[in-house]
Amino acid sequence: MAKTIMVVDDSISIRQVVGIALKQAGYDVFEASDGKDALAKLTGQKVNLIISDVNMPNMDGISFVRELKTRPAYKFTPVLMLTTESQEDKKEQGKAAGARAWMVKPFKPEALLAAVQKLTMA
Repeated sequence: MAKTIMVVDDSISIRQVVGIALKQAGYDVFEASDGKDALAKLTGQKVNLIISDVNMPNMDGISFVRELKTRPAYKFTPVLMLTTESQEDKKEQGKAAGARAWMVKPFKPEALLAAVQKLTMA
């Protein structure tokens, strides 16, 4: 059975690029445009990984991860932050919120897939 990954980014083009790479690797993918949209779409279904941007309107990625981790169904769901942010304090905030990995844009699809594979092994 294919693993399910949610991609949360306000950029349609980033969602498309990430989605194509993941689908070609055999993952099921669904998308959200920001943290609020993502929380609305997470209704208890099994999600193996969430890939989220940090800077988004309505609800940023770090606030989204914080809120996500309060929900029992997603408490242990790994989150990969995919963002232009590379400052250590942002990474620390992400880690404190519950993010398991951090990748800076622009990214290589192979590097993303390698990280996804590691995070979805459990």
